[in-house]
Amino acid sequence: MSVRAITPDYKVQARDRVENFHGNQIVYVAWDHHLMFCAPFAYALPPTMTFAELRDQVMPEAFGLHEEFPKINWETTTWLLDNQPFTPDLNQSLKAQGVGHKSVLRFQTPELTGFQGKAV
Repeated sequence: MSVRAITPDYKVQARDRVENFHGNQIVYVAWDHHLMFCAPFAYALPPTMTFAELRDQVMPEAFGLHEEFPKINWETTTWLLDNQPFTPDLNQSLKAQGVGHKSVLRFQTPELTGFQGKAV
């Protein structure tokens, strides 16, 4: 959605430009159908981080609060990157796989149905 200023001389620089994150980029991560988390988590991550590091070191900090997180079968987990099907390579960097500044990663766990079976 575009935004139009009410005065023609209004100028603003976006504060969330990648240049403002000291070599990091913002990456949003969401676990579909697990509404204990109302919105994607935003992480400032180095583009050189591997997907394995994201999954195994970063994501457990937040998603580990959910009782089903330890039960995830990562072999059957499906992923979306910016709303497109995505198969991550655990050994490749985020940047090498097209994960950029303000990208959204979503994952689905077919065997797990959310808190007390309440997937939506």
